[in-house]
Amino acid sequence: MAPKTALGVVTKAVPVEEKERVVVRFAGDSGDGIQLAGDRFAAATALIGNDLVTLPDFPAEIRAPAGTLAGVSAFQIHFASRDILTPGGRPNVLVSMNPAALKVNIGELERGGIVIANEDGFTDHNLRKAGYKASPLEDGTLDDYQVFRVPMTSMTVRATEGVDGITAREAARSKNLFALGLVSWMYSRPTDVTMRWIEKKFAEAPQIMQANLAAFRAGYNFGETAELLQVHYEVKAAPAEPGTYRGVNGTTAAALGLIAASVRSGLPLFYASYPITPASELLHELSRHKRFGVRTVQAEDEIAASNMALGAAFGGQLGVTATSGPGMDLKAETIGLATALELPLLVIDVQRAGPSTGMPTKTEAADLLMALHGRHGESPLPVVAAATPAQCFEAVFEAVRLAVTYRTPVILLSDTFLANSSEPWQLPDAADLPEIDPGFATEVPDGEEFLPYERDERGARPWALPGTKGLQHVVGGLEKENVTGHISYEPENHALMTRLRAEKVAGIANDIPDLTVDGQDGAELLILGWGSTYGAITGAVRRLRRRGKKVAAAHLHHLNPLPRNTGDVVRSYPRVLVPELNTGQLVKIIRAEFLVDAESYTKVSGLPIFAEELDEEIEKRL
Repeated sequence: MAPKTALGVVTKAVPVEEKERVVVRFAGDSGDGIQLAGDRFAAATALIGNDLVTLPDFPAEIRAPAGTLAGVSAFQIHFASRDILTPGGRPNVLVSMNPAALKVNIGELERGGIVIANEDGFTDHNLRKAGYKASPLEDGTLDDYQVFRVPMTSMTVRATEGVDGITAREAARSKNLFALGLVSWMYSRPTDVTMRWIEKKFAEAPQIMQANLAAFRAGYNFGETAELLQVHYEVKAAPAEPGTYRGVNGTTAAALGLIAASVRSGLPLFYASYPITPASELLHELSRHKRFGVRTVQAEDEIAASNMALGAAFGGQLGVTATSGPGMDLKAETIGLATALELPLLVIDVQRAGPSTGMPTKTEAADLLMALHGRHGESPLPVVAAATPAQCFEAVFEAVRLAVTYRTPVILLSDTFLANSSEPWQLPDAADLPEIDPGFATEVPDGEEFLPYERDERGARPWALPGTKGLQHVVGGLEKENVTGHISYEPENHALMTRLRAEKVAGIANDIPDLTVDGQDGAELLILGWGSTYGAITGAVRRLRRRGKKVAAAHLHHLNPLPRNTGDVVRSYPRVLVPELNTGQLVKIIRAEFLVDAESYTKVSGLPIFAEELDEEIEKRL
């Protein structure tokens, strides 16, 4: 008797083809549950030990018109049996739930790639909505691809006929689980993790749970039993250091980094924000962790949120606020106040494509110059940038360390890609995380005056908690007199305080690592990056080296101050290329600071830079 699958279906003899890496993209209407299907596929993929990076892509509208190009939602996952750093470029497989999803995404599918089309979705009505005059499944449009037509909707309805109380229309909503089951079979993904998730997720709605389970099983069994698919694939586990891993996106990693910093500093975490895409998810994530003493507030506006966070810092808590570009505009005055008060405040900017409302669900990294200079007056502050979704944990922790240690507001730059994309993360040992000493000011001896702007060897002033005996002092935005903190309008004092604040921030360069270079002897070109370009740069450099090209790469995590050796590094190579998700902001700084004729490669399409396109660009320049 032929063997059975875990779902109890008799299998047919299907050859298994081993793949080193695969890029799969699910695409459909924004109401089709595409993000859920992609996320569950990623969870199963992580469980069997593949390295992976994901790229969710969804419309900004809450509910764009069904079946239209504007309403297409997609989720791409790149998984491999080796270390990978990007969500991949061109997909190998496109799962298309309707004509609009096909039209939006087919141009990016590799030639010869697989199209799995929900045949039931290609109705005349949907074809017209997507702008097709004839069905692309019939007219030769897809001749360059392997096309599998699967009636997902009708098969899902048939699979759920035994579920009491579920109408055909309600059953059809589970077609995303049918697609997930089919692709899970194609790539040998485990089924138990998905079924357990469905059972837990819909435990309070048993009819929906049974419908989703039935749809998932039907999709998996279709792959097993249909003659349509003649092969399925296996991607072996990637080598990894021993340890405990979990999948995280940048939002989750940032939230855990904030909690870890709170614990290691002994400061209660107070987080205030106003809802704005894509930063809102951080508020949602942190609100689930009240057991760690986290307090979250959804403020009435961006200004109030930043003021609340600064007030919490004044009161001796870890004050944090987060937003995206438009909110940064509104928070600028409060950040300037924090600069004058010299209090620790963490501001997280999850950058998005702009200006104004722009494309709020698409990625961009064009707030660098605003983070550095986007305040009135001379108000320098540290700027830290995260590089990968998992590295958001380290970046947040470092930003808190700088804020608390140096009594300064700090801006942490993330972006939409980092916030939403996922990758495996090795959990650190909490005991190995460094302590962050807030070093609160204590009581002064009787008869002595408290000097709120007397500085330590790092230039940081005392952090005095309200109500502490003898530590009363003036606060506010008016210029302070050096050492005493009294209000001062003296020209010489203002010049001195401006210089002292700047020297404090500049001195942080002595407390951060040097810029490290992944170099080769004889390299003629240095690729210098920051933020989420890390994966694309590293991937492109690997490709080039495999072809015998000599290139070096370096990545900046601290944007202000820059590492002490940055000038030496960029001057060590005949040519420097700076890829950025803006029209060239870091490159301006490198040129101005170090008088190096750095070259620029930019992208502002709302998508991350992919390793393939950067590879081609570097090849041209070499």
